[in-house]
Amino acid sequence: MKTHILNQSDPLSIRETHRILKSGGVVAIPTDTVYGIACAYDNSEAIRSLYRIKVRDNLKAIPILLSDISQMPMVAENLNTKARILAETFWPGALTLIVQKKEGLPSNLTNYPTVGIRIPDYDWLRTIMRTCGPLSTTSANISGKESPRNADQVFEQLNGRIELIIDGGECKGGVSSTVVDCSTDKIKIIRAGGISISQIQTAIENFKGAINV
Repeated sequence: MKTHILNQSDPLSIRETHRILKSGGVVAIPTDTVYGIACAYDNSEAIRSLYRIKVRDNLKAIPILLSDISQMPMVAENLNTKARILAETFWPGALTLIVQKKEGLPSNLTNYPTVGIRIPDYDWLRTIMRTCGPLSTTSANISGKESPRNADQVFEQLNGRIELIIDGGECKGGVSSTVVDCSTDKIKIIRAGGISISQIQTAIENFKGAINV
């Protein structure tokens, strides 16, 4: 497979991204954190390709990106209060919430009763998802290697593995999202990233303080 690179400003970038995603393919895309590889969230064959391209352990779940809060019922349900607080405080942004998944999602997306979801702070990508739907997305690197911050770094690792890389320049964040498990009433920080642990704690504490007034 020959890997092509299209600049995000190229009028063809959106059309080609749509075409590949709708046909069950995988595209490398810029986000607000690091570059990712993405496919349709509800296509099990595309998700299988995502695992193969990344050489990812099948036991590691794939998170889902949303265009906005209106897409959340498509992939998740029964969000608790703390999940809603964090979503309202940090979305769009570098925070992935692990919540109860909606029944019917492809079994190879996650082996667990939960799914990771996030709304990225990246207008181009959110425009794509408004028409293509939520995207199963993980960092655009071979598992164990450094997450790429620009299209050249993606090409170095994934050349020949994917059809298209969208070049959006250097990712402004450069750090993967913070992952917080909100599937139970007691939240747990799974991975520190673009949102600090202290910011997470402050958001929860401020809400509690407001309730107590």
